[in-house]
Amino acid sequence: MSQTTANIIAKLANEHNLSDAELLALLTGTEDGINEQLACAADKLRRQYYGDKVYIRGLIEFTNYCKNNCYYCGIRAGNSLAERYRLSQEEILACCAEGYKLGFRTFVLQGGEDLYYTDDKICSIVSAIRRQHPDCAITLSIGEKSRASYQAYFYAGANRYLLRHETADAEHYAKLHPASMSLENRKRCLFDLKEIGYQVGSGFMVGSPYQTPQTLLSDLRFLQQLQPDMIGIGPYITHEHTPFKDRPSGTLEQTLRLLSMLRLLFPYALLPSTTALGTIHPEGRELGLKAGGNVVMPNLSPVGVRKKYELYANKICTGEEAAQCRGCLEARVRMAGYNIVTDIGDVRRTLE
Repeated sequence: MSQTTANIIAKLANEHNLSDAELLALLTGTEDGINEQLACAADKLRRQYYGDKVYIRGLIEFTNYCKNNCYYCGIRAGNSLAERYRLSQEEILACCAEGYKLGFRTFVLQGGEDLYYTDDKICSIVSAIRRQHPDCAITLSIGEKSRASYQAYFYAGANRYLLRHETADAEHYAKLHPASMSLENRKRCLFDLKEIGYQVGSGFMVGSPYQTPQTLLSDLRFLQQLQPDMIGIGPYITHEHTPFKDRPSGTLEQTLRLLSMLRLLFPYALLPSTTALGTIHPEGRELGLKAGGNVVMPNLSPVGVRKKYELYANKICTGEEAAQCRGCLEARVRMAGYNIVTDIGDVRRTLE
């Protein structure tokens, strides 16, 4: 690896920012050892902020109905072959109760943009979880809503919200989504959430169709503007029942490189090592932790519905009970050199 590249990585590790040209050099560099040096610097920084801690979030995928037709997604409204389901409030609460016994202190309710779940229904679910588990964080990941809706969920007891921006380039956004959706509205949602007081997560797919180094640069700059608490990235994985069925998936190498770059740009951030990483490589989640990740999200959904929540093809962990899923991940995290902790795992913005 050239001295120039090594100097750029050292500068990023120290200053947590680079010029556009320097970021593009890292994004496009082909020299041997770039990923390894980035991962080494990223791991050193994450240990300064979080030690060897890896936080677990219990994922409950409660509906795979969605009104949207995003071109990359397996549960898009236009996929008539998807087997749809919804969990009742009682089923969601049962998932939380089981998760609590297993040590989870954060629950992530994720679903498509399903109009069946009105604001009243979401508030009822959130407030019921809050009553039963007052010491837990409640995260929602249910898409674009009005500010009033976000405010209602917050009052009901939700305190975190995950909403990937997917791409910060408007032209690229239009190639991935139908005309009924806009990057402008997605950004509006994210800034509304921050202003209300949520801990906010955003992020993007790596290797999505039509993505370029320049669109990735736009993603990094937008995240610097937003300053989210959590940044979720994962490889784009093709699904056969979408308009992008013939497009190649994103790569492990590019995803790991961006994970390390995000850790160096946002030292404080909560960075998941995603199921999608584990789907494209048998040790993908371990490699994601070594590249700077510090969050894993085992599945608490009932086994009977897990295969149906298929955003992309060949998703792992669809046949494991919650306890198996947690135990398997704990062993993998330990083998990677880290330790799962069971507290709610709030973001740590400073070292003081």
